[in-house]
Formats: sequence, C-alpha cells, structure tokens
Amino acid sequence: MVSTPVTSITFEEYLTYDDGSDFHYELVDGKLELMNPPTIQHFLISKFLEQGLDAEIKRCSYPWLCFRESGVRTGRNKSRLTDLSVVTLEQTRELLNASAVFESPPLLIVEVVSPESVKRDYRHKRSEYAALEVPEYWIVDPLQGKISVLLLEDGFYEETVFTATQKIDSRTFPELAIIVDQVFTAGNLS
Repeated sequence: MVSTPVTSITFEEYLTYDDGSDFHYELVDGKLELMNPPTIQHFLISKFLEQGLDAEIKRCSYPWLCFRESGVRTGRNKSRLTDLSVVTLEQTRELLNASAVFESPPLLIVEVVSPESVKRDYRHKRSEYAALEVPEYWIVDPLQGKISVLLLEDGFYEETVFTATQKIDSRTFPELAIIVDQVFTAGNLS
C-alpha cells in the first residue's frame, strides 16, 4: 500500500477527490491510502458472490441492492472501499446523485483477502465495521481457504469459520445456498 502526497483531507473533500488517475483510495484518519489493483482471482470471487447475492435478493424480493467497490464511512475522516456491500433501496436513494459512500451501515459487507490486505481486512476493517454497527461482515480468505462470517452481538463480532464443503451460514441471507469450495473454485477459472 502506497500513500499519496496529499498530507491531510477531510471526508467531504474525499467525496469529490480526483487526482486525474484511475486509482482507488481509502481515507484513513484524514490520509489517502492507495489501494492496489485486485488480482483476477479477487475479481472472480467477488463477481461470483455478487451474482449469488443478487440472485438471492431477487428470489426473495428483498428491497436491497448489492454493490461492488462502494464506500462506507467508518469515522470522522475515515472511509473504506468494500469488495461487496448489501444495502437497502432507501440507503441507495439517499446517494442517487452523490458519491457511493454510505454513511449508514450496510446490511452486509464482504471483503476478499489479498496478501497486502490481511491486517486491514481481519483487524482494522473488523473493528471499524463493528463500531459502525454493520450487522454482518464476511472475510473471504482464498489464502487460507476459509470464509469467516462475523455477526454483530452487543457491539462485537461473533465469528464462525466455514471451509471446504460447508455451506455459508448467513443471518442476512438465511436460505443462501453457497458452498465455500464453490467460492474459491470461481477464483480459479476452472
């Protein structure tokens, strides 16, 4: 992760920040942090999960949407980019003509771990999403072949780890039928 030359920026400035590049940044304590471009494996896993969540939203007629790479404000001068966020239609309407950075907690956030994001996904985002009161957070880890589902209980996440042929158990999507191996196979171009 490389920091940009900008020394300090507010959340409001972050919403309209454009350095003329196609780089993506997270805002961490008023500083822009450059996000490395994801691998193809990362994109394929995210796409597979997005399609599965979209299909379940449609099947159940939930008034929700699933977005890839939207932002979520996690502090005064802090904003994270999520791999996937499930949000309500009402949350989406509030941002229809604005930057896609949600200031209220998404129903579900999914992060796909890459070698440079291990600490960020398991530690920093976990505590920030809990403080924001995101009810469910998935850490999809192709490096270790596991998916951690974190459910918010009394301000802290309770973690359940799923591997191999186990079905992901989701409070947000109780009838979801995705097996862990399916997720990681999607990232292998099999």
